[in-house]
Amino acid sequence: MTDIVREAAHRYMFDTVAAHRIRVKGMGDFVSEVDSDIQQFIHDELAARYPDIQFLGEENGEQNVDFNGVYWVLDPVDGTSNLIHGVKHSAISLALMNGTNSEKAVVYQPYLDEMFTAERGKGSHLNGKPIHVSMTADMGMALIAVGTSPYHREMAGPNFTIIREVFERCADIRRSGSAALDMAWVAAGRYDAYLESRVKLWDCAAGRLLVEEAGGKTINWSGEALGNAMESSIVTGTPEIVEQLQQYFLDEVNPSEADSAEAARLPRG
Repeated sequence: MTDIVREAAHRYMFDTVAAHRIRVKGMGDFVSEVDSDIQQFIHDELAARYPDIQFLGEENGEQNVDFNGVYWVLDPVDGTSNLIHGVKHSAISLALMNGTNSEKAVVYQPYLDEMFTAERGKGSHLNGKPIHVSMTADMGMALIAVGTSPYHREMAGPNFTIIREVFERCADIRRSGSAALDMAWVAAGRYDAYLESRVKLWDCAAGRLLVEEAGGKTINWSGEALGNAMESSIVTGTPEIVEQLQQYFLDEVNPSEADSAEAARLPRG
């Protein structure tokens, strides 16, 4: 997995011309020629080596995959807007899933040559060295990454209310534009938690295993395991910070039903 992902990144992610050949899928939702080229390359390489394993990739829709079986889940460029604008913070995210569980994971940031890997029961690693989530247990000391769900502008009110309320309780927040890297950075102890509503499976399938194998916790906003839902509102981080975030609002908010900023407010006290 690492060899295929690294080769794909070095072939395509530094092509600034292809990065500007884009197609608009929706508000803030773009696909570049780099996305398409990487997905095709990785699909072909995996199919040649593992012809019996199914493939789910972002750039050719929600394919006819048997989610009870074994399948690859690929986001060819997580952080496409970053790529298009020359912000060197994008990654290839590849996971091997068996039913509802991620079994192997790779998240590669080529600009820093950082290869995050995990295998169930064998820990998480960065460039071959073990990593672990931070020891932060106090919300007031926590650095928390957030996402703005840019493809769901109708959720801007509730989402930004949540972000503001989290900001008021933690040390500070960050917004990077890549869910896969946010989760990888949680696994490496750089962030203490990350939360975002309506995250696609290909954005988090690898990252959640990185966090789990690094000693962290990932749940949806109802406090449940993510499973293999195509879209989930997620929170991930150190077990203590995830518990505190859930205590503050995750049991109170259903972002798919919230219809006002007030519906997403955290309780005080």
